[in-house]
Amino acid sequence: MIRLVTIVLVLLLSLIQYPLWVGGGGILGVSEISRELDAARARNDESTRRNARLASEVGNLGKETDAAEERARYDLGMLKKDEIFIQIIDASKLSRQNSSAAAGKSAEKSP
Repeated sequence: MIRLVTIVLVLLLSLIQYPLWVGGGGILGVSEISRELDAARARNDESTRRNARLASEVGNLGKETDAAEERARYDLGMLKKDEIFIQIIDASKLSRQNSSAAAGKSAEKSP
């Protein structure tokens, strides 16, 4: 009889503990929400840094014509009136590009 009472009590104790560990507000659920919160904070921090960079860039573009001019030159390839564009090509990079292009063409021709 005492053995049966012990088994019933252990079973009831297990049923009481189940929601604590597995339920919606249980320890496992809280740890999952904590991980999601940490990930959201990391994304928020990255977005905050990106917004600060963009705000700084907007401020520079609005205040200084030199920044807008530099951006137009490098990003859009624009030139001033009566300005000559000279492009310097690194010969080692050019030879590597040509050799890889030639290797690709020879692989295409092979049956």
